[in-house]
Amino acid sequence: MFFNFGNELQALEKIIQDGAKSAATVLQIINIETGEWKKDERRKWMLTGEQYYRVKPDILNRTRTAIGESGAKEPVTNLANNKLANGFVRKLVDQKVGYLFGKPISMQAENEEYQQAWTDLLNDAFMRRLQNTGKEAVNKGLAWWFVYYDEDGELSFRLMNSEEIIPLWRDEAHTMLDAVIRDYEVVVYEGLRRTTVRKIEWWDTNGVRRYVAGGTGLIPDVEAGDEATHFAVQRDGNVEGLNWERVPFICFKYNEEEQPLVEIIKSLVDDYDQNKSDNSNNLEDLPNSIFVVKNFGGTKASEFRRNIAIYRTAFVEGEGGVDTIGLEIDTDAYKTHMEQARKDIYEFGRGVDTQQAEFGSAPSGIALRFLYSDLDLDGNMIETEFQASLEQLKWFVDAHLYNTTGTDYSGDEVKFIFNRDMPIDESAIITNIRNSEGILSKETQVAQHPWVTDPQAELDRLEKDKQQALKEALEYGGLKKDEPPGGDDE
Repeated sequence: MFFNFGNELQALEKIIQDGAKSAATVLQIINIETGEWKKDERRKWMLTGEQYYRVKPDILNRTRTAIGESGAKEPVTNLANNKLANGFVRKLVDQKVGYLFGKPISMQAENEEYQQAWTDLLNDAFMRRLQNTGKEAVNKGLAWWFVYYDEDGELSFRLMNSEEIIPLWRDEAHTMLDAVIRDYEVVVYEGLRRTTVRKIEWWDTNGVRRYVAGGTGLIPDVEAGDEATHFAVQRDGNVEGLNWERVPFICFKYNEEEQPLVEIIKSLVDDYDQNKSDNSNNLEDLPNSIFVVKNFGGTKASEFRRNIAIYRTAFVEGEGGVDTIGLEIDTDAYKTHMEQARKDIYEFGRGVDTQQAEFGSAPSGIALRFLYSDLDLDGNMIETEFQASLEQLKWFVDAHLYNTTGTDYSGDEVKFIFNRDMPIDESAIITNIRNSEGILSKETQVAQHPWVTDPQAELDRLEKDKQQALKEALEYGGLKKDEPPGGDDE
């Protein structure tokens, strides 16, 4: 069975039953979970991941300060305050997504009808959504799909904002859901006034409950429908509400820990931004050397430090005169630190730094694979998690096909193939294919050729070319196509 009859089920889901001892209700659980989620570190990292992907790191909020007369740091405006944001997070995220999802995924099924059903599903819109899902997962640790039927009755999937989804997991491995709470905001118009309304949805195997946050707490969302089944079907002229046997949400994880990339490399990126900005500030401030004014003392220590920091002027007693002190920048130390910081970002972010010296020599073969080893390692982990999510997707697709065709494909296997996109040494591959003549089948050789996207179509073209060449050879020899060599004598 794939569906529940929502109108006939009134019992709360398992998590509510488990909380029955403490008389916990859905509203109480929602209030507890949403309150905790607002201050949860995981949610904060999701928002940080989105912020850094849009190249809006913490350096953009920095204020240039100097020690004031009181000895405390005070904002200053007459000194350079360059804020150089480096888009390392964006590059690494796009690199991982492009590597693993840059090419459409493929699938294989032994059942031809089942294969065709999946081929129809894996269209361009699906591939684009899957690519965006990869980006969301790397940025925020995990991504969510909502499974539903659109207005035309087609099975559809919607990529949700991860920070809006609060999962209530059934197991510690976070593989099965008891319920999902969606906490989000929508913009509405009340007359000519534009306002934001907070809405909350509770999804479980019994359907959905909708609430609106008001001044007195959560109230049923009567306008959208306070309760409903997952979807409805029309049978014999009657509309019947149905529910999936699973909560209609699918989780796609970046890694098992559900940890976003930004959490791993944020401190390294911030250090790089800060030192690069400081160096830019020093270069801009460098022409304004420190002035040493002799025989004009009497300033306090705090004033002295403030004059140095802000006005680049030092007042000392002694013989009269004015000297300047040049500011020297340790270029070698700065360069060494920045180079190491960049290496650390790409190493711990598991990416490929295309500014490495090795890329200037056009690496090939084993060297190229070595350069991509960290990215490939991360790709393996992402693929493992996404394969598990696609198995969840298969369940909903099988349920949909059973509901619409009456055929149960749940026992049929489907293999999802991620076609990774990385630079290759085409000449070496072609040479190896040529050297495999007589060892490997023609089909295997064609499938491994870097210029071939559809092996079967290419084999068909090869056979067509072969027949055409044979036809031309026979005609050139004065023979008809069906006439054997040797003519009448033979």
